[in-house]
Amino acid sequence: MTREPPCSRTGRITAAFGAAALLHLVLIQPNHPAAMTWGALAVFPLELPAILLALVALPRGSRATLAVRAALVGALTVIAALKLADFMSFTALSRGFNPVADAALVSAAFRLTAGSLGLLAAVAATAGLLLAIAALATALWWATGVWARLSLPRLPALAAGAAAFAAASVATAEIGDAMGRWRLPVEPPGAAFTARVGVERIVMARETLADLRAFAAAAREDPYAEAAPLFDRLDRDLLVIFVESYGRASLDTPLYAPRTRATLNAAERALAEQGLAMRSGWLSAPTRGGQSWLSHATLATGLRIDGQTRYSAVLASGRRTLYDLAARSGRHAAAVMPAITLEWPEGIVLGFETILAADDLGYAGLPFNWVTMPDQYTLSALDRLLRDNDADPAADRPLVAQVALVSSHAPWVPVPELVPWDEVGDGRIFDAMAQAGDPPDVVWRDRDRVRAQYGEAVDYALRTVFDWAARQGDAPPLLLVLGDHQAAPFVALDDRPDVPAHLIGPPDLVAAAAAWGWGEGLVPAPDGTVDGMEVMRDRLLATWSSGGPGATRSAAVGEAAR
Repeated sequence: MTREPPCSRTGRITAAFGAAALLHLVLIQPNHPAAMTWGALAVFPLELPAILLALVALPRGSRATLAVRAALVGALTVIAALKLADFMSFTALSRGFNPVADAALVSAAFRLTAGSLGLLAAVAATAGLLLAIAALATALWWATGVWARLSLPRLPALAAGAAAFAAASVATAEIGDAMGRWRLPVEPPGAAFTARVGVERIVMARETLADLRAFAAAAREDPYAEAAPLFDRLDRDLLVIFVESYGRASLDTPLYAPRTRATLNAAERALAEQGLAMRSGWLSAPTRGGQSWLSHATLATGLRIDGQTRYSAVLASGRRTLYDLAARSGRHAAAVMPAITLEWPEGIVLGFETILAADDLGYAGLPFNWVTMPDQYTLSALDRLLRDNDADPAADRPLVAQVALVSSHAPWVPVPELVPWDEVGDGRIFDAMAQAGDPPDVVWRDRDRVRAQYGEAVDYALRTVFDWAARQGDAPPLLLVLGDHQAAPFVALDDRPDVPAHLIGPPDLVAAAAAWGWGEGLVPAPDGTVDGMEVMRDRLLATWSSGGPGATRSAAVGEAAR
């Protein structure tokens, strides 16, 4: 009998330990920033013994063994990618990744990276990620092959198979316990975390698809679909102005609150001197840390749009938006969207007659990294192109417009400064500001600097929009100024989805909104009621329209849509 050389036996043992270590690391890979600690290495993955025992129990070199390995490697690679997506989503959006609803975020993340760090960096990062996933799959194929090549006699192989089944049963029991399906009498000696992530994503996909069916039905139930007249009690323009990343943290978090409250108090005095009234309250945004378009769509449709799948569904549902209804009532429905740099067919579906994207606003200055132009230029262009443009036939009609300000969008570097409004021109006055200070890749190495930049950016946005509002003269528009969402959790330091909302305009029009329950002034009451952002479409319609079902039924429909 030929005996195996000791060096060969040692190599096989070393390879087996290395393969097991690799599988161990993949199985304990965290999916949340808070779990990324050295303590994670001490977690025992209950799937590991089930995998190793099953591999050695299978017939060596058989087609069944190859099929099992392929399925195992595919599943582990996909779940590892999902856990990475979870990690990134928790970091940016304070929630996990939904493989059905959030697939479109991949392209959005690429565009944001390209805008902040450059196209080359975005391409390199994407290529690196794909290569890393391919390398992981290759490494897992090697690791499973090492254990599948370990041959056992028939009886030990049967025993290994039975032990694999027992280990899988323990893992399954732990998954059910962790997901609340049942309670175990004793705590297992580890966690089947990776398998649980896979099960949870399957459940999530099924629930999301079911939710979409229910949402499509809710989208068809519109109390204002055929209502008339609309906005007949409003004798001027209505502008819905979203301030990027302006959330409750700006008023409640000690790091930001003193500056923000001082700015709001100063703006309140300036607006009151112009004869304007103000009411402010809280709204619950459908997203945190990003995806502003979900908040825009939530307010526009009166339905809570808290994911990309719902966004796509509502566009296909035929639901009438605030802007579509405004156009049907004879108003000029427009969108001012300085962050839109690509085709935006959704804008037409949302009911906008006029869409002013980045290239339509005439900005000739330098961009502020991802931010295409300062908010002051955006508001100046709004006046020039929509409100004071006598050459536009639509200027004779009252305007209902969505304006999305972006200066307080990440990376918050650099932050512009206000200039005299009559010197804004084509925007080149901002060029020196756009080149000032450290670039994002330097600032973002220090989270304290990132938070400081965020505070400055939101303060700039608020000072700009309120200064602009105070300059509107004898025919000021009715303004709804609100945040689109909280900033990312590590910046906001506040997990709530609340955003401030301010109604500004002539006293008689603002008084008509007393039933909303908002307090007077620009600083919302700390203990004020927080309503879903989806109630605002029907509130705006009910308050200034003599047609329609009224505010009570509208609020009920908005709540049901959640």
